[in-house]
Amino acid sequence: MPHVLTRGPLAIPAALAAPLAVCAALLPFRSTIANTNVALILVVVVVAAAVVGHRLAGAVAAASAALWFDFFFTRPYEHFSITKSSDITTAVLLLLVGLAVSQLAARTRRLQVIAITDADYLSQIHHTARMAQSATSGGAVVDQVRAQLVGLLHLRGCRFEYGTLLGHPPRLEPDGSVVLGRRNWDVDRLGFPDEEVELRVFGNGRFFGRFMLDPTPGAIPSLEARLVAVTLADQAGAALDTMQSSPQVG
Repeated sequence: MPHVLTRGPLAIPAALAAPLAVCAALLPFRSTIANTNVALILVVVVVAAAVVGHRLAGAVAAASAALWFDFFFTRPYEHFSITKSSDITTAVLLLLVGLAVSQLAARTRRLQVIAITDADYLSQIHHTARMAQSATSGGAVVDQVRAQLVGLLHLRGCRFEYGTLLGHPPRLEPDGSVVLGRRNWDVDRLGFPDEEVELRVFGNGRFFGRFMLDPTPGAIPSLEARLVAVTLADQAGAALDTMQSSPQVG
């Protein structure tokens, strides 16, 4: 499988070309290799396209594999037509199996990414919890959480406002949704609104302040990341409540 097959812009062209290249390499052995074996080799190519590229690349590779299998390995040769029912079955199965396997390969990769991401989220929560237990001031925990929020939500910046609420900016809710005015904002499709978003901080039911999140245009933080952000804000609130102080952190 060519090394150019990546998840970038070359994924689709490479997925189209790879089955053709493999068929061309197998062509000299057409009289000695069974069509079912050719189909199995092409399935391997489709799997590689899905794993190294992405789901669409796997689907494109499956269609390309079925097309070139028909052209080179079924009679009449070098024509996009099939006369033998067994070859029709093999070509159809090649396409269906290729599509199914590419979906499974892409899903497996996605689950691996989620597992790694979740481990990172848990690590951040654990780190902040330990810091909250040992910190000598709630302000230190607030600063730690503020830095974490910037990376976690891909923000341009973040500041903490202590005390009374001012204005009615968009608000990140405990369930990870964002409320703008009286309506829910579709973060999963649009990202954060193009203005500061508040994340309120409470400790033991007591309001301490809010993080003001400055979104990066075009960034779309996942629901998981938003829920972790809420959890980190809760930890900052718990630390402030424990210290029973009102640090002016900005």
